[in-house]
Amino acid sequence: MNWTAVASIYRFEMARFFRTLMQSFLSPVMSTSLYFVVFGAAIGSRIDQVEGIAYGAFIVPGLIMLSVMTQAISNASFGIYFPKFIGTIYELLSAPVNFLEIVLGYVGAAATKALFIGVVIMATAALFVDLTIAHPLAMILFLLLTCLSFALLGFIIGIWAGNFEQLQLVPLMIVTPLVFLGGSFYSISMLPPIWQKITMFNPVVYLISGFRWAFFDTADVPVGLSLLAIGGFTTLCLAVIWWIFKTGWRIRS
Repeated sequence: MNWTAVASIYRFEMARFFRTLMQSFLSPVMSTSLYFVVFGAAIGSRIDQVEGIAYGAFIVPGLIMLSVMTQAISNASFGIYFPKFIGTIYELLSAPVNFLEIVLGYVGAAATKALFIGVVIMATAALFVDLTIAHPLAMILFLLLTCLSFALLGFIIGIWAGNFEQLQLVPLMIVTPLVFLGGSFYSISMLPPIWQKITMFNPVVYLISGFRWAFFDTADVPVGLSLLAIGGFTTLCLAVIWWIFKTGWRIRS
């Protein structure tokens, strides 16, 4: 394993992040505050509690998941797409660096950025509501796995994308709707029976449910199933990336 190459890619990507640190910091703070104004104040005044949890606190895990998923995808996809766009990816492919080291550098940096955003949102949420974490280790595990798995997905999107518009297609048209429909701001048990069954086909439900369990010790689906879902998703993304580098799909002209 060429750790020097991994560290070089990682530092390069993190340097780009720190150049816009204030923007990276202010954006999640402002968006989280707006969500609390809209959902916490407007809807929260009509919904006092959900499953015995104050509504303002109940939506915090969903808010964190929404931002972490989209940020992990955006950072990883742009990180690998830009070298492909300007042609420097061929220098990387010709260097004595294997695909695992490339993935560790880009995906590790994207996951770190998403983790930072998640921590910032959690700290901001704590200013609005009383936030308790019933299972801190499980919360960290779910957060890390989500950052990693969606950074891997973003890496795949960056390889697949043919232009900058396509980089935003999956986060905006697929991931964000799945998060909103996956129990971010409500409990699945509040839905009619038929919609409860349909919602179970949404993979994001399992991530949000497991993450919410880590906070409040309550979940819409079994925690073991949530871990199995995110573990399977991570494995699938790794398999796809391995296939991409093996075949050169969308990389080699």
